[in-house]
Amino acid sequence: MKRLDNLLKALGPGILMAGAAIGGSHLIASTQAGAKYGWALLGLLLLVNLFKYPFFLYSQRYTAATGESLLHGFARMGKGYLAAFFGLNLVNAFLNIAGVAMITASLSLNLGLDNIGIPLAELTLIFAAICALIIIWGRYHLLDQLTKVVVIVLAISTVTTVILAASTPIEQAVGFEEESPWNLAALGFIILFMGWMPAPIDISAWPSLWMTAKRRDTGHRASMREAMIDFHIGYIVTVILAVFFMALGALIIHGSGQDFSMSSAAFASQLVELYTGVIGDWAYWIIAIAAFSAMFSTTLTCIDGWPRSLATGMNLLTNRDTPDRFRIAHIGWIAASVAAAYIITKFFLTSLGQMLEVAMVISFISSPIFAWINFKVIRSSWVPEHLRPGPFLIGLSWAGIAFFVGFTLLFLWWFFFVS
Repeated sequence: MKRLDNLLKALGPGILMAGAAIGGSHLIASTQAGAKYGWALLGLLLLVNLFKYPFFLYSQRYTAATGESLLHGFARMGKGYLAAFFGLNLVNAFLNIAGVAMITASLSLNLGLDNIGIPLAELTLIFAAICALIIIWGRYHLLDQLTKVVVIVLAISTVTTVILAASTPIEQAVGFEEESPWNLAALGFIILFMGWMPAPIDISAWPSLWMTAKRRDTGHRASMREAMIDFHIGYIVTVILAVFFMALGALIIHGSGQDFSMSSAAFASQLVELYTGVIGDWAYWIIAIAAFSAMFSTTLTCIDGWPRSLATGMNLLTNRDTPDRFRIAHIGWIAASVAAAYIITKFFLTSLGQMLEVAMVISFISSPIFAWINFKVIRSSWVPEHLRPGPFLIGLSWAGIAFFVGFTLLFLWWFFFVS
């Protein structure tokens, strides 16, 4: 019983990671991939998840091995590593938080909020502020409990929707021609797809930070076994639901002659309309709740995760790493993120697609840097030798880094000389 009790105390950071990942990457990227190419990108989806696997794993593995967060490990290697992490996070944080909050606001329109007449930018601000208040008031404990509930609701509603879709095959549009993703013209979409699948690598630091928060909350330090169980539950759920969202696109939209609009609110209503048009109006609320749950969990965890990383990084860079300083910095970065989400949505963007393209591309081309830093810190001298990666993980890590570097160079060549 004690072992089970300790495991339950340790569960959380990996599931929070799933809540963060199952959002833009799944609802947007996976569904779009299925809608455009059917099942053609399933192999690539699984391959990207495999290549990113060790770099997410190292976050919780490092904290279980050393008792400190991954960012403390970066600082030990030298503040240059931490500064690189902080700088890239700063760019990714504001764009991605604005993107996920905007999608959440758009999807809320399907739940009846379209009747109240609030402009999308202001609705984005409201949802970002709600998430911020949950985090500031409830701290880690409420975030942990709420996200577990949302992920369960999301999993049930998504699986239900896929079962309904599989039992209601669509008729292909007259003149439909299968489109191949294996050409240079599709490379831009491929990079976008991989950038957020299952999530940007820079957010791999979050479970490490959540583990330290979990330890303060429960008084229990997770063992390596407990941390790995927690991680694998979250990662496996994330991969399975990525396949399920691709299935929704492949089963309901692919070949129908329909395509997604990427103009924020239009996307949200079209997503639900396409599904209910095939399955039936009676499934409207199941689909609307599944879509909204996916994005709300992502927005909630992102508004905690990126500010938590930035607060910890800033305090370590300035040698002010104390609980009180962290609390002040965390709240400050949360407030800055909410304000940035509103400003970006209100003044700088005209479409959802514009935001997502920028965020996803930056996420992918920064992947080799984050992957290398994570790989380096888990093999550092202060990590007990028997807890460092073995031959399989080392080989997979090098293969993943080569994969990210190769595709990044290919994308840069395509962007500057072909597109």
